[in-house]
Amino acid sequence: MKRLKIALLAGGDSPERAIALQSAAQIEQALDHDKYDITLIDLHHRNWHYTAPDGREWQVDKNDFSLTVEGVRKSFDYALIIIHGTPGEDGRLQGYLDMMGIPYSSCSMLSSVITFDKITTKRTLVGHVNLAREVFLRRGEACDPEKIVRELGLPLFVKPNANGSSFGVTRVHTAEELPAAIAAAFAQGDEILIEECIAGQEIGCGVMIAGGREYIFPETEIVPKNDFFDYEAKYTAGRSEEITPARIAPEIRAELNRMTLDAYRICRCSGVVRVDFIVTPEGKPYFIELNSIPGMSSGSIVPKQARAMGLSLGALYDLIIADTYRP
Repeated sequence: MKRLKIALLAGGDSPERAIALQSAAQIEQALDHDKYDITLIDLHHRNWHYTAPDGREWQVDKNDFSLTVEGVRKSFDYALIIIHGTPGEDGRLQGYLDMMGIPYSSCSMLSSVITFDKITTKRTLVGHVNLAREVFLRRGEACDPEKIVRELGLPLFVKPNANGSSFGVTRVHTAEELPAAIAAAFAQGDEILIEECIAGQEIGCGVMIAGGREYIFPETEIVPKNDFFDYEAKYTAGRSEEITPARIAPEIRAELNRMTLDAYRICRCSGVVRVDFIVTPEGKPYFIELNSIPGMSSGSIVPKQARAMGLSLGALYDLIIADTYRP
């Protein structure tokens, strides 16, 4: 049987680049190499390359998405996108692959644009999930910290509108801290959100619809040792406790499942995604964000959830590839 020629696209241009490379290495190891001819390609700005076993780098021809090594040209049947942040989660890479006629593993370009842009995600989901109140700011717009505090209270979260892994995110406890937090968020992009802080349990919900079947993963309760689930807490061993399945009541689980599936469908997602919530002490879930290409490194949440439901990482991607590959 002919092996499917897969370009495993990794790296990217965001601060999450290192995590994306770790995720890709984990997936490459998990995939069945008897079924798939896998080529790991590192994308970093305009440098899209494959590194041969001898250490030499060979560039992808972006005119037709092919790779020529030692005079032998390889075209690809499929792209498996494992890039957190740009250009993998913001729709740019999907748009290119659409033009090249290459099927891929993640959300579409349109869905990726919606889910990567936090304010657009919230406005898309309003009325379907519970949402924290926010102030949306573009670079150069006037900002009155005292007025924002009066409107939203304290503490507050200040975050870039389009970024991941909590880069540029600050939890603000006083009005005096707000200007520095705003500056830190604007250092990551031209638009930011200032959101009221919803106190409670943080819950990560993996979900996928493939082959007409809904896969609702066991929820994970996230207990950070830092002030919130920041980059250090996410990727440093011992800085957070992740409990799967989450310690929640059956009725809260049912509501989380409903909101997770609603978010997946309304945002027109494909492949596996993770939807994050805060559940208040009263049991009310609030949507935080939707990760269209969640982390797949050894310490990431979704692979742990998949194992908890008896699904290996290789089997998970078999399902995704079967559902999204169009010859």
